[in-house]
Amino acid sequence: MAGVIWIVALVLTTFTVAYIGYGRYLSQFVGLDDSRETPAHKYQDGQEYVPAKKPVLLGHHYSSIAGGAPVVGPITAALVWGWVPAVLWVAIGNPLMGAVHDFVSLSSSLRHEGKSIGYIIGEYVGERGKDMLLWFAFLLTILVVAVFALVIGVVLNAFPSAATASLLYVTLAVVFGIWLYQLGLPFSVGTVVFVTGVFVSVWVGIQYPLAIVPGDYPDGTIVLFDSALFFPELLGSANIGAWVLAMLLYGAAASILPVWMLLQPRDYLSSFLLYTGVGGSLLAVIVGTFVTGMGSDAVHPDTGSQLSLDISTGAWYGFLGQGGPLAELIPLMPLFPLLFLTIACGTISGFHSLVSSGTTSKQLNKETDAKLIGYGGMLAEGLLAAVALCAVTVVAITPAETAGGIGLALPNFATGGGAILTSLGIPMEYAAPFMALVLASFLLTSMDTAVRLGRYMLEEIVGTPETPVEEYAANRYVNTSIIAVVAFFLLGSGRWEDLWTLFGGANQLLASLALLAGTVWLANWSKSKQLVSTGVPMALMGFITLIGLSWVGLYQILAGRLLGMTAEAETELIPQLSAVVQLVIIAVLIWLALSLFKIGYDNIQSARRTGDGVAAVSSDDD
Repeated sequence: MAGVIWIVALVLTTFTVAYIGYGRYLSQFVGLDDSRETPAHKYQDGQEYVPAKKPVLLGHHYSSIAGGAPVVGPITAALVWGWVPAVLWVAIGNPLMGAVHDFVSLSSSLRHEGKSIGYIIGEYVGERGKDMLLWFAFLLTILVVAVFALVIGVVLNAFPSAATASLLYVTLAVVFGIWLYQLGLPFSVGTVVFVTGVFVSVWVGIQYPLAIVPGDYPDGTIVLFDSALFFPELLGSANIGAWVLAMLLYGAAASILPVWMLLQPRDYLSSFLLYTGVGGSLLAVIVGTFVTGMGSDAVHPDTGSQLSLDISTGAWYGFLGQGGPLAELIPLMPLFPLLFLTIACGTISGFHSLVSSGTTSKQLNKETDAKLIGYGGMLAEGLLAAVALCAVTVVAITPAETAGGIGLALPNFATGGGAILTSLGIPMEYAAPFMALVLASFLLTSMDTAVRLGRYMLEEIVGTPETPVEEYAANRYVNTSIIAVVAFFLLGSGRWEDLWTLFGGANQLLASLALLAGTVWLANWSKSKQLVSTGVPMALMGFITLIGLSWVGLYQILAGRLLGMTAEAETELIPQLSAVVQLVIIAVLIWLALSLFKIGYDNIQSARRTGDGVAAVSSDDD
C-alpha cells in the first residue's frame, strides 16, 4: 500500500526546483531593485503603511493567505475524485500558476504606490474597469468571510480546546503589539516570550476547553450559556452557529484596528504555529516512514483502530466522483472543471492578490523581499495543502461520519495531522488539539484580513464621498457591518456544497483577473516583455472558472435547488431567496469577468501595436 511519503516527496521536489529556478527568473523579469523606495517607507503613516521586518511580514502574509481553503479544498477533492488528481494539481499548478499570480500581484502593487489590483487595472483601462474589478473583489471578500467563519465554527465546535487556545493567542498578539510599537521593547525578547505563550495556550486549552452553548463535549468543558438562546443552528449545531456569530463580530472589530495593534503581531505569532504545524507534519511523515512509525496512541477516534502512514483513501474515484465516500451526499461533480474550483487556494487563489496588493505591499521593507514573500509564500501554502492531503488520507472516512456535509469532515485534518505528529513522539492528546489550533489560527487571520480588504474595496469604489449615502458606505464601521451581515445571511440559508463551489469559482476567477492586471501592466511597461508567464495561467483559469461557475449556477442551483430537476428543491422561503441571491451573484461575476477580459485584451493589443502604453511611464523607473 502506498504511503503519504510519496505525496510529500512529489510536492517538495517540484516546489524546490520551481523556487530556485522560476522564482529567480521572475525576480529578474520584473526587475526587483532594493535601490527603489518601497511604498511602506515612502508613505509611512503608522496605520496602513508600516515597514516590517522580513520574518514579520512573511508571517503576516503567510497567515493571511493560508486560510481554510488549502485544507478544505484538498480534503474535499481527495474524497470526491481521489487523492491522485488532487496532489497532481497542487504539485504542478501551484508553482506555475499560483506562485506566479501572487508574485506578480505583489510586484505590480509595489510599482504603483502599494495600490490594489483595482487601481492598477484603472491605470490602463480606465475607471470603468477599475470599478468593475473592485466590485468583483468586494463580492468575493463577502464569500471568503462567510466560508471561513463557518469553517472556524466547525473546528471550534469539534475541538473546544482550540477555542480557548485561540482566544488566548489573540490576546497575546494584542499585548505583543503594545510591547513592540508602544513600549519599544526588544523584538527578539518579545518573540521568545510571546511565542512561548502561544504554545502554552495549547496546554491551557486542553485543561480548560470552551464552548458557547450546551452540547456533546469532552469532560471539563466550560460552557458559557445554559441554553442555545437565539443562536441559529448551522450544520445541525447551535454551537457552530454561535461561534460563527462570534467570529463575524471579531472579524469586523479586528479589521478596524491599526495593523500594528493586532494584524502584524498576531500574524507573526501565528506563523510559528503554521511553520511548526506544516513543517512538523512534513518532518513527521519523513521520520515516521523511515524511522519511528506512528505512535501507539494514534488511533481512529470513532473506530479505535490503529492509524498508520499508509494511504487509506482511494487514489481515483472516477471522473464524476461516484465511487467516493461523498457520492450520495453531494450533487454530480465532474472532475473538469470542478476539481480546480474545489481545491482553490491550495494551487491558485485570487484572494491572495487582494492580500498582496492590499496589505503586504504596504509593509514590504525591500523590493527583493517580494520573491520570498510572494512566490515563496504561495509555495508554503501548497505545502499546507499537501499536509491536508496527508492528514485526510491516513484517516479512513465513511459516509456516516460526513452525514452533515463536508464541513463536518474538517476535524479529520486535526485528527490525521495529530496522528502524523505522533511519529515525533508527541502524544495524540496534545497533537490533535495543536493541529486544530493551527487550523483555527490561520482561519482567523484570513477571515479578518478579508473583512479589512473588503473595507478597502468599498472605500476605493466610493472614492471621495459626495453624498450622505457615499459617506455611510465609506464609513469603516458601516461597511464592515455590511460585509458581516451579508456573509451571515449566505451562511444561514445556503447549502455548504453550493457555497463552497461558488466561493472557489469566484476566487479562481479573480485570480485570472489579477493575472490579467499583471499582463496588462507588463504589456504597457515594454513592447518587448513576454506575456506567456502570466497570460497562459490567466487564459486557462479564466476558461475553467467560467465553465465551473456556469455549472454551479445552472445545474446545482437553478436546476436543483430552484426547479428540483437535478436535486431536491428548496421548499422554504429563506433558502429559496438564498439560492436566488447566489444565482444572481454568479451571473454578476461572470458578466464582470467577461467585460474585464474584453477591456484588458483590447488594451494589450493596443499596447503591442503602438508601444505607447500608459504604464510605460508609471511602472518603469529606469
